[in-house]
Parts: sequence; structure tokens; C-alpha cells
Amino acid sequence: MADIFEKCKNYKDAKIAMRMGIYGYFQPIESAQGPEVVLGGKTYIMAGSNNYLGLANDPEMKQAALEAVQKYGTGVAGSRLLNGNTKIADALEEKLAKFKRKEAGLLFATGYQMNLGVVSCLVKKGDYAIVDKLDHASILDGIKMSEGEMVRFKHNDMADLERVLAKLPADAGKLIIVDGVFSMEGDICPLPDIVKIGKKYGARIMVDDAHATGIIGKTGRGTCEHFGLENGEVDLIVGTCSKTFATVGGFVVGDADIIHYMRHNARSQIFSASMPPSCIASITKALELIENDTSRRDNLFRLTAKLKKGLEDLGYDLGTSTTPILPVHVGSNENCFKMWRALHEIGIFANPVVSPAVPPGRALIRITLMATHTDEHVQKIIDAFAQAGRAVGVIK
Repeated sequence: MADIFEKCKNYKDAKIAMRMGIYGYFQPIESAQGPEVVLGGKTYIMAGSNNYLGLANDPEMKQAALEAVQKYGTGVAGSRLLNGNTKIADALEEKLAKFKRKEAGLLFATGYQMNLGVVSCLVKKGDYAIVDKLDHASILDGIKMSEGEMVRFKHNDMADLERVLAKLPADAGKLIIVDGVFSMEGDICPLPDIVKIGKKYGARIMVDDAHATGIIGKTGRGTCEHFGLENGEVDLIVGTCSKTFATVGGFVVGDADIIHYMRHNARSQIFSASMPPSCIASITKALELIENDTSRRDNLFRLTAKLKKGLEDLGYDLGTSTTPILPVHVGSNENCFKMWRALHEIGIFANPVVSPAVPPGRALIRITLMATHTDEHVQKIIDAFAQAGRAVGVIK
């Protein structure tokens, strides 16, 4: 008889990397998520965090969380449908909807659960979800949980999007789902073209602003603001609270009747406990800070421009990124792990990304700064990439 655990015993890849000393995952950080972190008693420059605005260790954020714990305790012990709803959760949904220029909002315990719940409850039998090939895994998993079908188009390729839509039944429900800012590439979806093509074929549009909220757009409202599309052209905007909002959670905003439907049909929301009140309070404070002060975002882009120029001057390929996400392409998976190890030994915390997460031969080190980094930090990162890249043979 087959043993369901046999696959576990036969999985060797990670163990081999561990024995070789090139395993770069599940690193146990011993300090706050700041510009510098501590691992094993050693200080590293953090160059691989999604804490873009540096709010995860901000005094006002921590104070908001502490006050929420004092008032509400550490958790709500239930789903929002039953006993786990709070006044501050309702208030945050209203604020998020207002921030994104939509009628209503809905919170989820995590960003991953949000995409699972939103997509699976909307896409039903006979419906189609049309996705960019580089969309986040949570979107793809949400479609797998749905009763509908998934069709994919080439990354940011509008001719291919139209080709895909033209083949679908005219009377079928269609939902185009795209990342606003792509998490590994750092580029932005061509939203105006997507809106135009979507309308032509009667498709609704959903944009995941996980890496766009608080970052792009004149006031940080995300992809729709960036392109001047805040008058209903996009039906749903979703996002996570683990990037610029510096905690955990997920959200969706849109027309009130759509949100009402999801509130009562999104299984990952109904059957999960609400996020802790401390997280809700932190998100609320982060939203306030983002709306009232652009200096963090301005400094983040200034530092990123300096880092990008330094890496490109060294000869690195950074793809087509126009955001604070810098994918430093290093070629093979082997080169990527060697680069990670060399950077680690120098004192740089970075993230290795290898195939199948990226196409073969396009392995990369994903670099992201925080608004709280300094120019000295940036120069040290550039110097480290010079030293590591030459040692591995990625640059001359």
C-alpha cells in the first residue's frame, strides 16, 4: 500500500542546500524589523524586507498596538461573523474604502486568505478568471479553490490579454486579476490598457495593490491613483497589510453590494478568527501616517534611485522595475545561492529567488530598502554586491 508520507521522506532539496551552507530561508531574526537586524548575535543590513516605509518599528505604531491590547486584549477568540467583530474593525474598513475611493471594504486575517476568499466566492462554474502569468500565488490558489476556470496571459502583454479574452464565451462571467506592482519584478501593470480591453469584452477588473499601497500614486493610494483611474474603472482593489501597513491582514474594497456579498460568502473570512485588535490598531495608525506625511515615501524612492544606479553601474541587470523592488538578476540557481551566501558573509540580509519561482536562468536576489535606511547603508549594500558579484563571477 502507498504511504502518503513517502513524498516527505523523499524530499531532499532543502536538506542538500543546508548541508552545502547555501540555504537562505527561514532565517531566525532576533530583533525588530529595522534597517539593521540581528541573526545569531551578528548585525546585518536588512535589504530584503517588505517594511517599505519602516513602520514596523515606528513608535506611534507600537503605541497604537499597545493601547489596543490594553483595551481589547490579545485576541477576539472568534470569527467576525459571530463573536469576533470589533468597533475598530468596522471603522478601519470604512477608512480603507475612503482611502481607496470605494464605497465599502472588508478585512481578512491575512493577505493570502483575502485572495483565497475574494476570488473563490466570486468565480463560479462557467466563469473565467483571466490572470497575468506573474500574478501572486494567492490569486492562483483562490482560482483553484473556485468552481471557475483560469486562463493566463503573458506578463503585461496586452495583445495576449486580448487574444485570450477573444476566445472566451461572450456570455460568460469574466474577472481580470492583476498585480498592481509585481512582487518579484518591481514593474507596474499597464492598467489603462487593461481597463480598455476589459470593457471591450465585458470583463470586470480586480487589482492587487499589495506592493502598491502607500508606495505609488501621488498620495500613496496605489495603482489606480498612479494612473488616474479612481472613478470606477476598476471594480475591486485588494491588498495585504504586511507591507507598508507593517503588520498582518488583508482587505478588499469595492461597491457596497459586492462587499456585502463577500462578507457573507467568502469562506476564508467567515471561518477564520478576526485579526488581533493590536493589528487593526496598527493598520489604522499606518493609514493615518501615510495620508498625512509623504516624507517616508519620498526618502524611500530617493534611496532606491541611489541603490539602483550603483548596482547598474556595476553591470547588474535589474529588469524593468520602476518601484522600490529591485530584482538583481544573477543567472542560474547555483549563482543565486552563491551570491546569497557571499552577501550573507559580508553582512547583508537579502532574499534568493530561484526557479521555478522565476524562469530558468533568471534567478535573482530581491532587494528592497526601507524609508529608514541611510545613505551609508545603501553604499554598504552597493559595495557588498561589488565584492560578492566579482567573487561569484556574476560581474567583472
